[in-house]
Amino acid sequence: MSNIFETDLPRTPANFAPLTPLLFLERAAEIYPDRTAIVHGLGERAIRQSWSQTYKRCRSLAGALAARGIGKGDTVAVMLPNTPAMVEAHFGVPMCGAVLNALNTRLDPETVAFMLDHGEARMVIVDSEFSAVMGKALALRRGTRPIEVVDVIDPVYEGASQPIGGIDYEALLASGDEAFDWRLPDDEWDAIALNYTSGTTGNPKGVVYHHRGAATNAISNILEWDMPKHAVYLWTLPMFHCNGWCFPWTVAARAGVNVCLRRVDAQTMIDMMCEYGVTHYCGAPIVQSMLVNAPDALKQRIPSGVNAMVAGAAPPASMIEGMEQLGIDLTHVYGLTEVYGPAMVCPKHEQWNDLDIGQRAELNSRQGVRYHLQHAAAVLNPATMQPVPLDGETMGEIMFRGNICMKGYLKNPEATREALAGGWFHSGDLAVAYPDGYMKIKDRSKDIIISGGENISSIEVEDVLYRHPAVLAAAVVARPDERWGETPCAFVELKDGVEVSSDDIVAHCREHLAGYKVPKAIVFGALPKTSTGKIQKFELRRQAAALAG
Repeated sequence: MSNIFETDLPRTPANFAPLTPLLFLERAAEIYPDRTAIVHGLGERAIRQSWSQTYKRCRSLAGALAARGIGKGDTVAVMLPNTPAMVEAHFGVPMCGAVLNALNTRLDPETVAFMLDHGEARMVIVDSEFSAVMGKALALRRGTRPIEVVDVIDPVYEGASQPIGGIDYEALLASGDEAFDWRLPDDEWDAIALNYTSGTTGNPKGVVYHHRGAATNAISNILEWDMPKHAVYLWTLPMFHCNGWCFPWTVAARAGVNVCLRRVDAQTMIDMMCEYGVTHYCGAPIVQSMLVNAPDALKQRIPSGVNAMVAGAAPPASMIEGMEQLGIDLTHVYGLTEVYGPAMVCPKHEQWNDLDIGQRAELNSRQGVRYHLQHAAAVLNPATMQPVPLDGETMGEIMFRGNICMKGYLKNPEATREALAGGWFHSGDLAVAYPDGYMKIKDRSKDIIISGGENISSIEVEDVLYRHPAVLAAAVVARPDERWGETPCAFVELKDGVEVSSDDIVAHCREHLAGYKVPKAIVFGALPKTSTGKIQKFELRRQAAALAG
């Protein structure tokens, strides 16, 4: 039954428009046309674009796609590093109504071929560095629908390349109209991006983002970071990973500067920070550790006022301590591909400043609370769907609900129903909640080690390992055991030039852990990692099982 507030108060274009991050670009170009939007490279070779130039190029891309019949419901795949073309794709593709599928640049041809077919890509835009992989992927496709291939020739790239497309990116843009009359999405629920999960067990799942979620998470990034106007953002985080945690759209909303970076290493990061006055960057713990473990002479060049955001894996307290010693203000966030990257943050409190650095690091290592524009995040009992007690001990599963949550998995209704069962997105991460409402992951449900009936958190053991001065990276997985069922097996990557024995590592663990939690096997060597810095525990489980055999 209608009421007085629903009578003669219609929704019209005058008082309602769908939320979309595309408007952030339009506004930046209108208000700050001559301010720098993108820089790429160092020194005299550096490429610079203003916001007005970037807007025109994005409209040209949209116009060129539309002229080729690409529009709503179509997929445009890109295989690009963090270059100007990648920034432009985040606007130009959805400005014609199409859906952007940013492909992981480190994937094998078979996986890329699957994604191209599954996402039904109409076009793929590929950087010349990855033309060999893309060429093999195109040959392995099972689909018969033609895909137009566009080559991006990046003048900053110094390696050899062999174009494989019928047109290069600049020619594609030249064929479009820089005044293309792009339009808002018909509905903010319309898809804006397709992102594939890592696919460690079977084929990867295609996560579909909508315009509303992309806009709200981009704004939340600003709010969580108090990100100022004209912030200078260094692209250490791959833009193919959850659309760079929505930061291409965030930077546009602040009319900031995108400092592009093809490849991440400590030297180049610090060079960029110094040359361009970088104020913000994001990355997994391994990226932060590059700076923590850099030579002292290099670390001394890090300018003041740099803000870092860390996520992708639970950061060890030792790494958080190291960042604080560098003078970098670290914000810990947490999320998954299905929630647009970060959807939870660990806000700091003034009273924490009175604690010693170890206590501050412990508090900051928690995953925290929901993002500003996320409706809810909670630790729930997955059987009852009720919140667990706020006692810091009772484990449940982290779950999300709200605008910063995927539409679902492409062409996979069963997985979508399972992931969104009960009106919540089920993360699969096991956690506890504290009296202050902050949450802390104890483990992935699949990573809990059950030894003699006792649950062992691999994260707890890893945090102790990271506190050993010789340890660069560590991961703990279950190793089958005839007597105990499972026992902890630690894989340890040491810092350069440092030697330590298994006995030393075990002795260190015994000082900080109950006996049954101490690893029963120590394996030294480089840890397998994904392109975003996550340690591939599925590979380590395989190795641990082979050791037990």
